[in-house]
Amino acid sequence: MATGDKTVGYETMGDGPHKVLALHGWFGDHTTFRPLRDALSLSEFTYASVAYRGYGLSRHLAGTYTMAEISTDAIAVADALGWNEFSLIGHSMGGMAVQRILIDAPGRVRKLVAVTPVPASGVPFDPQTAQLFEGAADDLDNRRAIIDFSTGNRLSRAWIDHMARYSDETADRKAFAAYLTAWTKTDIHAGILGNPVPVRVIVGAHDGALTADVMTATYLAWYPNASLEVMTNAGHYPMNETPVALATSIEAFLRAA
Repeated sequence: MATGDKTVGYETMGDGPHKVLALHGWFGDHTTFRPLRDALSLSEFTYASVAYRGYGLSRHLAGTYTMAEISTDAIAVADALGWNEFSLIGHSMGGMAVQRILIDAPGRVRKLVAVTPVPASGVPFDPQTAQLFEGAADDLDNRRAIIDFSTGNRLSRAWIDHMARYSDETADRKAFAAYLTAWTKTDIHAGILGNPVPVRVIVGAHDGALTADVMTATYLAWYPNASLEVMTNAGHYPMNETPVALATSIEAFLRAA
């Protein structure tokens, strides 16, 4: 783990030559990808999991809480680690953030993996859904409802409660609320249209919102070298629901010629 004046907080796994920056979602932090550890090839890859300002290891850091800031901070982590070239993994909100990095660091990104990701155009909400999400910063029941819906209303109440409480305990509420605007209302898709970087999009079959159809209309339409995988026993959190399958899929894509 590391944090300092020049970088946000992050933790690393592995010491392999293929470097990978991993970015978490709205309910996550730098620990999001820990469940994959036992299934990762850590002599082949090095993973650096970044904590955004207001989250986890970076909870003490104030910011503007934007996609541009996440990108700047993540690139600073890569620079601090001496990584001139790297691949990217982004979960949910992090799926939009890694695309901003692709815009800001041309020529440095090898491959991009987007896990149940927010498209580069953001996510429009109807009024009822907007109210649910906007209330999540201060209401654990709203957080529970969002997690339950996004995983298909099929997982244990104890796990859903754990996820909701963990996000509240490890993220600053002001930052949490501000990032909602960042990932729902930001539109950067004009900057990634036609980008030739290889992209793998992974969605869960039980995710009720960020579905295969959404990915086909966005990622697969905008990236000429994008492919889609649907995990049959997962919803919005395959790193928790199907960690071995997710790790295997990610690394198979990253190591492919």
